[in-house]
Amino acid sequence: MNPSGMGSSGKAPQNSHAGAKSTGGKVGAVPTGANAGLGVEKPKAFDSEGAIGKQFTEEGAIGSIGQSVGGPLSSEGVIGKQFTDKGAIGGTVQDVLGGTKKSSS
Repeated sequence: MNPSGMGSSGKAPQNSHAGAKSTGGKVGAVPTGANAGLGVEKPKAFDSEGAIGKQFTEEGAIGSIGQSVGGPLSSEGVIGKQFTDKGAIGGTVQDVLGGTKKSSS
């Protein structure tokens, strides 16, 4: 054995068991693809901000048709305002199926 602790090539030997040094933080402290959504409240699908519900807003694919036709079908019209998240139809959907998902933490 070499008394200097160097290998035969003159370099310090590599330890295959030495990995990355720990930062001392919690495992979930750094957002990754696996834990990025934890603890974040997301809207349900039929919420006015959800995947389906937002299609019925003024800017959405379905709601924008009523806006472009205008008159009673616009969000301010007699028929269209019933479909907003505060109208009779849209408000009921918002109350029953809307809100946020319960996320695991």
